[in-house]
Formats: sequence, structure tokens, C-alpha cells
Amino acid sequence: MEIKKTHHYSVNRACKLIEAPRSIYYYQSVRNDAPVVDALQAHVAKHPTHGFPKTFAYIRRSGNAWNHKRVHRVYKDLLLNIRRKGKRRLPARVKEPIEQQNTFNQCWSIDFMQDSLFNGRKFRTFNVLDDFNREALAIEVDTSLPSSRVIRTLEQVISERGKPKEIRMDNGPEFISKEFELWCQENQIKLKYIQPGRPMQNGLIERFNGTYRKDVLDAYLFDELWQVRDLTDEFRQEYNNERPHESLNDLTPREWLLKCGQPSHAQASPALTTVQQPNNK
Repeated sequence: MEIKKTHHYSVNRACKLIEAPRSIYYYQSVRNDAPVVDALQAHVAKHPTHGFPKTFAYIRRSGNAWNHKRVHRVYKDLLLNIRRKGKRRLPARVKEPIEQQNTFNQCWSIDFMQDSLFNGRKFRTFNVLDDFNREALAIEVDTSLPSSRVIRTLEQVISERGKPKEIRMDNGPEFISKEFELWCQENQIKLKYIQPGRPMQNGLIERFNGTYRKDVLDAYLFDELWQVRDLTDEFRQEYNNERPHESLNDLTPREWLLKCGQPSHAQASPALTTVQQPNNK
């Protein structure tokens, strides 16, 4: 007790001063709240949005007979009564190696990039790549690209080329949205999410992004979005029709389609572009 330590009083005198029995000094608690702590922490880790009533109901249903006063005391000691901002959690992602595709539209890779105009205004690009022949199917450019815009871009590509069996992507908010996942389910397109923080698992489009940034985004200063769109369209057409790829035996993506004997409608996408032409310059 503090009085005994500070004034060097005996236990008997210190207890008389505060009018307390000497047993209070010698008493040692035998209470063990470790099981309650473990149960609370386990439940909160799994259900971070539950308040105390719901948490206590779960604990009682699991077979524990602790009364609500004891559980609530430990609940407050753990500061679980303080409102917590829950972080949106991702389902477990499984590492899937990038496989060599046997034909077009087996698997597409999609990703976002970001840059800014000369005046500091930021814009984004949404890139779509066919893993089979490394063809840039679309590069959408705008200041805002929500999931609805992603769906619209993919629908435009599908209308010209057909739909893929799978799409590989990261865990961006546009890709994990309910709207996008529902659209893929309705179109029977399998979603292949890479593991968070592992962009190399989407290496094909990451390689394409590096080329696009070096040849366009980092090579020019842009005053208006239409300038980005015009140069992006030129880059995409050259990339698909004139640029040889070492992984394709120094053929272009379109030449690789011809060599592999793909249907003509898979080759007829020079007119496909998701960029928007301005009315005047």
C-alpha cells in the first residue's frame, strides 16, 4: 500500500489511518480471466463489427457460463468498447502461375495506371491485355474510372473480339466491387485475383505497363486529356501491328494470331479503341 511505502508505517498503522482491515493488504486475487480474454479476442478477430450484446450471445452459445458482468468487465479492460474502424478484408488469395495460353480469349490481364497533366490534374488509364498474343485490347483514359466504366470498356472489347474465359487482376477497389463480380458471374468469366503486394503474379500486363509508361506517359507533357488519348491510340496500334515481341518469336501480336490460325474476327480489331476523339483540337 502507498502509505506504508511513503511514510514507512507499519501495516497495522497504515490500515488504521484509512480505516481498512489488514486483510486488504494481504489479499491476493485468485481470479483468472485468461479464458474470457481468449474467447473475446477470438470472437472480435473474426467479427470485428459485433458489439458487446452480440459478442456475449456468441460466447454463451459456445458453452461458456460466465455472467454478463464478468464478460463486460473484461470487455472494457481490453478496450473493446471503444468504437473501431474496421478494415475491409480480402478473402484468401491463392498464388496461380502465369501459364502459356493456347488460344486467344483464354485469359486477359487488366490493370490501372496513373499519371498527371502538366497542370497537376491526375488521370488514370485502364489497360486490357490478351495473355495469348500480348495484344493491347484497350486503353481507357479518363480522370475517373469506376467499376461501371471498367465494365463498359470490357463490354466494348467483348463485342468486337468475344469474351474471355478468365481475367487476371489485382485487388483494386474497382475489381473487388460487387458490381464487377456480379457482371463476371453473369458472363461466366472466372476471376483470378493475385495476392496482395505481389504484382509479379500479373507480370504480363506489368511488362506492358512499363512499355506504355516509357513510350507515352513519361515521354510527353500533356495539357489536355485528348492529347493523352490520341498518343495512346497511336501507341496501341503500333504496339499491336508493328512492334515485334521476343516472346512471340519477333512477331507482332496480330502476326502471331495469323500464324496460329486464329479466326478472322479475332484479328479485326484495328478500329477498336476505347479512347475518345475530341471534336476539335
